[in-house]
Amino acid sequence: MRSNSPMLQNAAPAKPSASPTVKPLQIGPVFVDPPVLQAPMAGFTNYAFRQIVREFGGAGLLATEMISARGFLGTCKHSDRLPDRLWGVADEPRPLAVQIWDNDPDVLAAVGAKLAHELNVSVVDINFGCPVRQVTERAKSGSYLLRDPQRMGRIIERIVDACRPTPVTAKIRLGCTRNSINAFEVAQVVETAGAAALTVHGRTAEDFFTGSADWETISQIKPHLKRIPLIGNGDLNTPEAVLDAFARYAIDGVMIARAALGKPWLFRQVRALLLGEPPVPEPTLEQERELLTRHFELICRHFGAEKGSLLMRKYACCYAQGRRGARKFRAHVAMISTPEEFHEVVKTHFPRERVCGNGPSL
Repeated sequence: MRSNSPMLQNAAPAKPSASPTVKPLQIGPVFVDPPVLQAPMAGFTNYAFRQIVREFGGAGLLATEMISARGFLGTCKHSDRLPDRLWGVADEPRPLAVQIWDNDPDVLAAVGAKLAHELNVSVVDINFGCPVRQVTERAKSGSYLLRDPQRMGRIIERIVDACRPTPVTAKIRLGCTRNSINAFEVAQVVETAGAAALTVHGRTAEDFFTGSADWETISQIKPHLKRIPLIGNGDLNTPEAVLDAFARYAIDGVMIARAALGKPWLFRQVRALLLGEPPVPEPTLEQERELLTRHFELICRHFGAEKGSLLMRKYACCYAQGRRGARKFRAHVAMISTPEEFHEVVKTHFPRERVCGNGPSL
């Protein structure tokens, strides 16, 4: 179902980047143009979100939610259906990346092989950056593995062999703590092990999502890489912030994360700025409401009205970021349990005035 929103109807088709300073990047055989990637985010970047981003345009590579490799194998063992986090993957357009996590090379390799050879995804990404305790302390995965670069190397080698010729990439943080930043060593291990690109979030695991991303340190990683592109991530919440990152730092690409959850048109705005095209305006209140309704319809189409209404609570809150009255809207939307309640809350309480600031910027 296509939206009638002018923002979506007028989304420009992808075309080669004309910027003299910002060039497309290559991840193995995958051409990423513009070199602006949509970050994988657990619980958010499902098919509904990706579809909306794709309709606006501007993202060179989209990604699914982060997938537990062990959970994926468990689901496949007991069902013919893919996990909900892989909803839409089989049929949606490429290029598309899927990010997986675990600490067992064999488990990760088995899942990588399925993604590469059965689902034909464009890129298999390995998460070495998640700081959430359930992933780190309980599962000894994500950013926990930054403590052992050699184990990371063995994991990457195993997955690269299993996925070939599909490229394998890695996402890391600067280190586990501010006193143990080892991204330079890790970058060399990642490249030597055969990864096709490296994404670095400019915080440590200890920082979680507080403070500011350290783009100077991200940039200092570049000389440690001989052949693979470096992608920077963190605090990119406006088109100007992206342009500034390309202008000031030694990076080949950028990854936009939470700032896009409430502004899926951000990628289109970024693309226009990189190409020197006229600025893409913020949507009107009516367009934003219409977009929120479309997102809800996509969610309900897959999960049903009851579950879709519950799931939409968190997505709707993202759209209200940066508007006066967002707190009141969140309080009301947190109570919805039916489509009728959702539409009434959006009609009555969706904030009308955008204020300075751009919401989450991770």
